[in-house]
Amino acid sequence: MNAITRVREGAAAFERLPAAPAAQQLAADAAEAAELRAYATHPDVVALRVERVRAEVDRLCWAGIVLGLGFTMTNVQSFAAAGTPAWSLPWLAAWLLDPTVSLVLLAILRAEQVTARYQVRTGAWTRRAKWFTLAATYVMNTWHSWAEGSVSGVVLHSVPPLVVFVAAEAVTDLRDKLTEAVTAAFAEAQRRAAPVVSASAPKTTATERPAVERKQRNRSRPKRRVTFDDYLATAREAWTPEVVVSPAWVREVTRCSRGLSSRLAATLAAELRTATTSDGGDPR
Repeated sequence: MNAITRVREGAAAFERLPAAPAAQQLAADAAEAAELRAYATHPDVVALRVERVRAEVDRLCWAGIVLGLGFTMTNVQSFAAAGTPAWSLPWLAAWLLDPTVSLVLLAILRAEQVTARYQVRTGAWTRRAKWFTLAATYVMNTWHSWAEGSVSGVVLHSVPPLVVFVAAEAVTDLRDKLTEAVTAAFAEAQRRAAPVVSASAPKTTATERPAVERKQRNRSRPKRRVTFDDYLATAREAWTPEVVVSPAWVREVTRCSRGLSSRLAATLAAELRTATTSDGGDPR
């Protein structure tokens, strides 16, 4: 029984009680408010709201980053052209410098958008590449102003690259926090529902308990890449003499993929046959 079901039962109980019209209206308003609050705090509703905010944040940040990089394009082109005649080949090739740097930066930011969604930390080279592209954009954009000693030019041409730099760093943290908000909403919902679930949870029999314990052990193991030997060790530990080794049984006890279960079943069956032959009986 979840919170919404309890709210509906409470509302039905209010309707069954004889009361004055004002009290009935108050009870109906209270039940409606409770049901609205239950829906508003439901983790799926919270996740939907966070996803909408995440989409808005992404659109605004991407718009600012693209506009900032577009503003720096002309200054980078003039830096790369270095006084070459207009429409000459070097002058035209200079227009490629800023997109070269900007596309690499956008690719890194796009990848971080996905990794931040699942709270996966990127390596040091990713951050170095991002900082290098941002620093290169800043230097090429403000070089002429520094050379001429123009303070106003330095300030003017420093703002867009610095805004892009700050936005690129901030948007990653924002995505992390938005993901944590969804996780916190689910954790809070599970915490509230924990007493109800534990009270109504079905009891396992003695024959079902080993399978349940194996599943719990598999779920409690650290999240890392499981190798073939790890799967094989799990299947070997779960095997009993009355069990017939099959791909379906291997998938049940190890939760491996369908393609890997056939190899595991064949390997384990070969080991059991070898052990039976060498021991002349029970492989145990």
